[in-house]
Amino acid sequence: MKNRNLRRGSEGRKVENSAIVAVSRNRSGRRSSCAMMAPDAGAVAANEEKCLSDAIGRLQHNAFYMHRALDSKNLKDALKYAGEMLSELRTSSLSPHKYYDLYMRAFDELRKVEMFFTEETRRGSYVVTDLYELVQHASNILPRLYLLCTVGSVYIKSKEAPAKDVLKDLVEMCHAIQHPVRGLFLRSYLSQISKDKLPDISSEYEGGADTIDVAIEFVLQNFTEMNKLWVRMQYQGPIGEKEKRAKGRSELRDLVGKNLHVLSQLEGVDLDMYKDSVLPRILEQVVNCKDELAQHYLMDCIIQVFPDEYHLQTLETLLSAFPQLQPTVDIKTVLSPLMDRLSNYAASSTEVLPEFLKAEAFSKLSNAVGKVIEAQVDMPIFGAVTLYVSLLTFTLRIHPDRLDYVDQILGACVLRLSGIAKLEDSKATKQLVALLSAPLEKYKDISTALDLPNYLLVMDHLDTATKKVMAMIIIQNMKNTACISAADKVESLFELIKGLVKDLDGSEDELDEDDFEEEQNSVARLIHYLYCNDAKEMFKIILTVKKHVLLGGPKRFSFTVPPLVFSSLKLLRRLQCPDGDVNGDDISDTQKKIFQLLHQIIEALLSVPSPELALRLYLQCAEAASQCGFEPVSYEFLTQAFILYEEEVADSKAQVTAIHLIIGTLQRMNVFGIENRDTLTHKATGYSAKLLKKPDQCRAVYACAHLFWATYQDGIQDGERVLLCLKRALRIANATQQMVHASRGNNEHVALFVEILNKYLYFFDKGIPQITNSIIQDLIELVRTELKNDNEKTDPSGSAEAFFSSTLRYIEFQKQKGGNISENFKQLEI
Repeated sequence: MKNRNLRRGSEGRKVENSAIVAVSRNRSGRRSSCAMMAPDAGAVAANEEKCLSDAIGRLQHNAFYMHRALDSKNLKDALKYAGEMLSELRTSSLSPHKYYDLYMRAFDELRKVEMFFTEETRRGSYVVTDLYELVQHASNILPRLYLLCTVGSVYIKSKEAPAKDVLKDLVEMCHAIQHPVRGLFLRSYLSQISKDKLPDISSEYEGGADTIDVAIEFVLQNFTEMNKLWVRMQYQGPIGEKEKRAKGRSELRDLVGKNLHVLSQLEGVDLDMYKDSVLPRILEQVVNCKDELAQHYLMDCIIQVFPDEYHLQTLETLLSAFPQLQPTVDIKTVLSPLMDRLSNYAASSTEVLPEFLKAEAFSKLSNAVGKVIEAQVDMPIFGAVTLYVSLLTFTLRIHPDRLDYVDQILGACVLRLSGIAKLEDSKATKQLVALLSAPLEKYKDISTALDLPNYLLVMDHLDTATKKVMAMIIIQNMKNTACISAADKVESLFELIKGLVKDLDGSEDELDEDDFEEEQNSVARLIHYLYCNDAKEMFKIILTVKKHVLLGGPKRFSFTVPPLVFSSLKLLRRLQCPDGDVNGDDISDTQKKIFQLLHQIIEALLSVPSPELALRLYLQCAEAASQCGFEPVSYEFLTQAFILYEEEVADSKAQVTAIHLIIGTLQRMNVFGIENRDTLTHKATGYSAKLLKKPDQCRAVYACAHLFWATYQDGIQDGERVLLCLKRALRIANATQQMVHASRGNNEHVALFVEILNKYLYFFDKGIPQITNSIIQDLIELVRTELKNDNEKTDPSGSAEAFFSSTLRYIEFQKQKGGNISENFKQLEI
């Protein structure tokens, strides 16, 4: 039987080879109308649709008569019409995509024929060996082989012959078809009808210990021939249609890949079999075909269809094929998924990690990536960086504790990028950001990334805009990390984020104001993450930050200087309560150095047109110096604040805010001697009386009364000067009253009288002897009189009256409270 089949196969091959160059004919022997049409580019699509429609019509016509013959048990006519139906697959007028549509219709009809033969042979109506001989008498080789594969499937299921003999016969007979498209679909049909009949372990068609070898040999042989046909498609036809053929081949690639899927489903293909036989033969075919599309697709198929465990155990064999591929193959899209699959496999269970260590997976993958990049000199930067990203992701999952491996990958990337100052490829830039972000996401600690010498070298290849993006990623990552506690690491950190800290390349980017503020606020938050328990080291950190911050330019100072100032003040407070083993002289020296530093920093802020901020910081530093007992330092800071107030603060609202800040700061300070304090308080009261608006003057002057009565220092309890400030405020309020009557304005002066009354009550409560009952009683009557005389329309909300009523309730409460204070308040008549 076999010799006869082979003989017919060789004869058929001659017929088919001639049919390749012949014009497609219809079943009557005439030229097909599709074949006679001229290849007009504008009518190609419509012409192809017509050809497909005509072929489907003829196929359905013959299928109808074939079914009628099968129903009447007329085997001769059934095979005749089946052959005529399958002859439509001999066409050369359809693209691979359209041919696939036609093939699927023929496939459906053949499945019905197979079911008929299976049922009839089971009943005994036909002898399967006779059918196997009979279908080989079909006039055309292509229909003959389709029918032979169909009956061969029935033959195997009947078990009248060993499956291995029938399969071997069929796969050899299919050699007769050498037309790329027709042969490819014929072998695809053979693979489809035989996949559940392979003599696998535990299969009903198993015939012995060597049967799995037969199954593997059958699939591999069919795969090899299909790949050859698939590759040949690229080289048959006009040169101008090369891209069109490549597109058609891409649409048919799954036909070839299904063989590998069938192979992966065989139970008999265990790890040893895969390692020793299957993989080497597949790779041999992949490398030898020397076709870009085939190599790319088949390598991807191997990675996708076979188990991760197999890839790990055969890693060296698999990776050895990559450098042998064509230079035009996009290896990154194959090798990267391999590393990603292995990474996910490692992450799936901790039990498999020892296998990775035993297999030395990192070393093999690293060498493979290096060889591929070296072999493909034209590989774009994007491809190389993508490979490094996948390798780094794999390493971080398998060897998270090996920072040397991580730095080795970064170093290899630096070497690949050597000679390229700044990346201009957006895709490569994106991958480089992913490469730099991977260690941050894994370790959740920027300190770890700072331990990688090549990390900064990789970042240097980013453009200015991307450096800013990367800097933002680094800062955001620090929300989940411990404080950086070493000055050298802070230096490295600011080198990484220098795109945010200063203008790079000596130019300022045109950045949206909101974006700029967000960036600088991020830098400000970063400064607060810097902390060290050791005061000396913390001072070094502050010096390091100061060096970088002062290089940022005036537009950044208002964002970055304040957090640096407050970090320094925080260190001062820590030094005020030192550990027992800290030398007091060292503390004092460090504090003085910090104050010198603060003075320099705030001086830099004067270049920013925002004197109010500098004034606030001077006041903060003055108060800190007071707490440390440094009177000259505190006096100097206050002097700078006064100078700023006089020379820079011009807006009246800003002046009001500033003078109240000065008064509040002075009131809390107890370090000054009498002379210095008198000078400062005299300045503050003088500024208060010179404010533009009378109400502002009044409020600032009565606030100055607090400067002369402080309970925490016995030397600052001057009741006379308290009374003097309050009387001065009252005079200003009276002047406001006269201005209101002259201009018919609102009754703001009444509210001022009530506010002054509350200040008198405050100091009366403190027991200042100069504040007597009669003074308060007179004020109460004054307010009542003003409220009566005032027109209600000027205060429709009644806020002044409500304020006064609340004050009277307070007095009544004090009367009922009891004690010495209560006795004083009882003398008041409300």
